[in-house]
Amino acid sequence: MKANAEIIAVGSELLLGQIANTNAQFLSKQLAELGVNVYYHTVVGDNTTRLQKTIEIARSRSDLIIFTGGLGPTKDDVTKETIAHMFNRTLSLHQQSMKQIEDYFQKTKRKMSENNRKQAFVISDSYVLPNDHGMAPGMAFQHEGKIWMLLPGPPKEMKPMFLNYGIPYLKDQLGANDTITSRVLRFFGIGESQLETEIEDLIDKQSNPTIAPLAKDGEVTLRITAKHHDQKQAEQLLDQMEDYILARVGQYFYGYDETSLPEQILRRLQAIQFTIASAESLTGGLFLQLLTNISGASQVVKGGVVSYTNEVKQQMLHVKKETLQKYGAVSRQCAKEMAENVRTLIGSDIGISFTGVAGPEPLENQSVGTVFVGIATKEKTNVYELHLAGSRDSIRKRTVNYGCYHLMKMLDC
Repeated sequence: MKANAEIIAVGSELLLGQIANTNAQFLSKQLAELGVNVYYHTVVGDNTTRLQKTIEIARSRSDLIIFTGGLGPTKDDVTKETIAHMFNRTLSLHQQSMKQIEDYFQKTKRKMSENNRKQAFVISDSYVLPNDHGMAPGMAFQHEGKIWMLLPGPPKEMKPMFLNYGIPYLKDQLGANDTITSRVLRFFGIGESQLETEIEDLIDKQSNPTIAPLAKDGEVTLRITAKHHDQKQAEQLLDQMEDYILARVGQYFYGYDETSLPEQILRRLQAIQFTIASAESLTGGLFLQLLTNISGASQVVKGGVVSYTNEVKQQMLHVKKETLQKYGAVSRQCAKEMAENVRTLIGSDIGISFTGVAGPEPLENQSVGTVFVGIATKEKTNVYELHLAGSRDSIRKRTVNYGCYHLMKMLDC
């Protein structure tokens, strides 16, 4: 059975912007790995009439409809009641779920209110999805040749329920015998349009594996997905497609899946047993923050100096007064001295510096987005001039990423 899916999030708090709909993102990713196409995301408030209209639209265009939210104990939790009414089904008490709810209140020594019983009711003749992290069970059933699945709204309940019970149910119903295997390739220093141009013929010819580009936070990813009944064969298909892609744009590739440029830098420094220190002006310590967020950072990070003013650059980093007077703080010369001096002062193998204009106003006759990154080792110092666009926050983040990228290229030489 081939399914085109729709995800319906129920909850007025989503429409009010009080919380983000991360459930839809999670479910879309999981369904893609099952080979299920997700064509629509819908959000509807806690209103029976609007929910009914949303269900009518979904049943006309989708084969698999997954709901999140609206299974709680209050009157505005109307998902299962509305669906049961529309499909002429009754709600029945699920004894196992009821016992689980009663046990919870007994264990916590709290009095159970009558409306908590509401959570233990399920649509008749449905397959019950146990809730191991909350109270309201999920449920799934077929109606008019379509699959309907109801999941709780809180992500801490919904995610494990779908992984442990929802996916096995869907595999059984859909007859999913093929292995769906994905791999994410991460690129930096190339735009989405340029990357797509470089591999346009591969994208046009794609069938198995498929290629999906995605631009995010100044970098580009490619998700390649292969389908095969044999896992090893699926991996071989991915390997072959990866080789084709990297033959075109391999110079911009830096890692796989959920990694990041700071993490890749940290792992490379660990591998060669090098230490690093930073001198940061416009980035305000962001480089060290991102590195030290990663476990194992203490093996390679020695420390750093946030030199936001010229006085600190002179007094703490020993940048020459003449350099600042002649070239300014936003200059190749200043970045060079910052990187070299922080390496020497802290006693690290590598010194990296960041100086520039994050905005919103120009500085020292330099336009917003003008940035210099210095990287110093015992043997040499390289300074990279960047011209970045975007918000103040975006420029700072991209500056750090470019610093990681250029450092990675130096280490790979």
